[in-house]
Amino acid sequence: MSAPQFSVTRNPHPASPERRAEILADPGFGRYFTDHMVTIRWSEDQGWHDAAVVPYGPITLDPSSMVLHYGQEIFEGLKAYRQADGSIASFRPDANARRFQGSAQRLAMAELPEELFLASLSELLSVDSEWVPASGGEDSLYLRPFMIATEVGLGVRPSAEYLYMLIASPAGPYFAGGVQPMDVWLEREYTRAALGGTGTAKCGGNYAASLLPQAVGAQHGCAQVAYLDAEEHTWIDEMGSNNLFFVFRRPDGSTEVATPDLRGSVLAGITRDSMLTVAKDLGYEVTERRIAGSELIDGAADGSLLEVFGCGTAAVVTPIGTVKYSGGEVTVGDGQPGPVTLALREALTDVQRGVAADPHGWMTELVPAPASV
Repeated sequence: MSAPQFSVTRNPHPASPERRAEILADPGFGRYFTDHMVTIRWSEDQGWHDAAVVPYGPITLDPSSMVLHYGQEIFEGLKAYRQADGSIASFRPDANARRFQGSAQRLAMAELPEELFLASLSELLSVDSEWVPASGGEDSLYLRPFMIATEVGLGVRPSAEYLYMLIASPAGPYFAGGVQPMDVWLEREYTRAALGGTGTAKCGGNYAASLLPQAVGAQHGCAQVAYLDAEEHTWIDEMGSNNLFFVFRRPDGSTEVATPDLRGSVLAGITRDSMLTVAKDLGYEVTERRIAGSELIDGAADGSLLEVFGCGTAAVVTPIGTVKYSGGEVTVGDGQPGPVTLALREALTDVQRGVAADPHGWMTELVPAPASV
């Protein structure tokens, strides 16, 4: 397709520089949003059209819009980082674009072309560039692309109209006081996804289904839930919002960095894929295989399981200190972030922040550095 043309309508009431500075000093996560957003529409007769940067604000939906009844909705999550030269780059946005297409395909939605996905990021960041935090730390601008079915009418079939949107929210470091381990609930009744289902798509329904078991985990003092497979209730899939990694000491004394394989119910995390490469770069033996819940519990008990961590866009790497389950609980290692976990996290975040070499070409410049005066 030809290069997309975006119209730009400036927000008549943007946040003042003082208010923006106040927000960036303590942004939290998902609490504040930039002055603008992107909208692009799709219809059967026009295809993708009306690409625009507009003031951030509410949208209007007819009560019979199909997303409200049949759940055709997908989203992505990625971050933009200020680099040392003032440019703005994102970590593997092309991979997010392709996964967004895969999610659309699974939910029978229109597939946004990769170049249009990337252009939407650049266009929004060009207008809201002052919302991207300064370089040097882990602060970033979180980007949330999403798409919903907007055709008006009832009837169980794919919508003939869709709305793609992109919003952005400044995000502080996930661990403001240093990397902290969390407790995880190993869920044995509820499952996240089944083979042939939507587990490989990033859609809202998967997350809605996780809210009840998340509440169960919270009752046991856990911040996250790890799920077993839906067929045998034996094999670990992932957490509600993270892929999982395990560091084992093998009988011969070697170290294995393992993660559940992508068997059709696990989301293909971009951080997960990157972590596999980084672990190999650092010399670790890496495997993708089936890992039983019993292997987690028994390995933590006998000391063969050294470390466990989750990985995803928000925290990059989250160490897991304790695993609780219906029969008790086990501590992983000494309950603190392990050396492998910390080494992998540092290697990846250094690339994202632009303070380390990028041998795999993962960082994509979305807004060039300002011209020198």
